[in-house]
Amino acid sequence: MSITQTAIIGCGTIATAAHMPGYKAASDIANVKYFVDIIPERAEKLRDAYGSGIALTDYRDMLGDSDVTCVSVCTPNYLHAPITIDLLNAGKHVLCEKPASVNANYAAAMQRAANENGRILNIGVVNRYNTAVCRLARLIEEGELGELYHIYCSFRAHRSIPGLGGPFTNKKLAGGGVLIDWGVHYLDLILYCAREPKVRSASAAAYNKLGKDINNYVYTSMWAGPPVLDGLNDVEEFVTGFIRTDGPTISLNGAWAQNIGVKDTYIDFLGDKGGARLTYGGDFTLYSTRDGMLTETSFAFEKEEMYNSEIRDFLLNAQNGVKSKANIDRAIETSKLMDLLYESAEIGREIQAGI
Repeated sequence: MSITQTAIIGCGTIATAAHMPGYKAASDIANVKYFVDIIPERAEKLRDAYGSGIALTDYRDMLGDSDVTCVSVCTPNYLHAPITIDLLNAGKHVLCEKPASVNANYAAAMQRAANENGRILNIGVVNRYNTAVCRLARLIEEGELGELYHIYCSFRAHRSIPGLGGPFTNKKLAGGGVLIDWGVHYLDLILYCAREPKVRSASAAAYNKLGKDINNYVYTSMWAGPPVLDGLNDVEEFVTGFIRTDGPTISLNGAWAQNIGVKDTYIDFLGDKGGARLTYGGDFTLYSTRDGMLTETSFAFEKEEMYNSEIRDFLLNAQNGVKSKANIDRAIETSKLMDLLYESAEIGREIQAGI
């Protein structure tokens, strides 16, 4: 098998922690030729960590290189759509980090560009490659829980707004706050496990309370920090919502910051035969009954590194022109759902899908 030449655009946290190691793990089928970042030192640092390649500050300088066929986009959210579309128009296959973009309209433009150019566009909905998620999805599909009627998810932390005042809390740049940053992963894995139900309506409320005063915000941790004291915070740090689908209903509570010093990150799947609690990033437990007894079952299985699996799946399926489970055609439904939730929170009432 020939070696696929690739590039990474945006050399920050997710590129360093996930994409570069993923391409290293796939060195039998891929090589990263370009590392691109507007901060040259960051591109050079990631290139050096990888061990070879060319550092660039402008992704346009590699668009004409026909040797490069697959590209990871790891930039801030507002740059996902323009950079991805340029890459697709240049004949590249793209793995774009989550969320697809700041809203579903931009995600739809990305989808059109992929289809018009006959290229594969995957979104970084990496939980679709999480071993525990995949195992649970299979049990649900096999009927282990019976009729799946409700799913509840909690993605709540104490006081951990990322980079308060910076790009994460600027709606124009990020598209939103905790929902689009953390909630995208929870909602997408829920849709995946529930076999992609059609969303009927959504209702939500969102709050910007604890981090409104940047200078006086007290926090326990701040990844992507320190705070930008003269910056902007116009996104939600707390969101709650309820979703109706043609399958199960879904409810959620999410918080970058709350005045409760407990971190709750899990998803409950409720069926009429059994239920399952999935700890986010961890294992799951199945609860049911048997012969008049209550049962609680835990599972042990070998786990694959999900980012490595995501990268390898992208590389293999892109070169074969196969739309896999992370393709934009599926991931865009999560973007549409988040748009519904944000619209509902803004106008203060339930929103019907498609209206």
